Amino acid sequence: QVQLEESGGGSVQAGGSLSLSCESSTYTSNTYCMGWLRQAPGKEREVVAYIDSDGTTKYEDSVKDRFTVSQDNAKKYLYLQMSSLKPEDTAMYYCATAGDCGWLLSRPHSYWGQGTQVTVSS
Repeated sequence: QVQLEESGGGSVQAGGSLSLSCESSTYTSNTYCMGWLRQAPGKEREVVAYIDSDGTTKYEDSVKDRFTVSQDNAKKYLYLQMSSLKPEDTAMYYCATAGDCGWLLSRPHSYWGQGTQVTVSS
């Protein structure tokens, strides 16, 4: 059982920056994908960014060039650096891990943290 704990959310004005961190209770296997999901009120949860076991990263179109996902060498920590934040980035952000990046939104094939709130005001 993998437990994930996010930190670093908060409130910021549009154009500002925030950094999120995620700590895994175990060192994730080299075959695991880790990523960030978000869910805004009234919307479905979506994948924001992920980093695959080979270091490949992928971003949701709306956050490209604004968000950067990274991981420590031990793959115990996952980070999301967010800049040029927009009100539409307001959401609960979740750290997630799965055996395949295509499974990040799929339960029970993935593990999710409890989430951290990001609020961007205009």
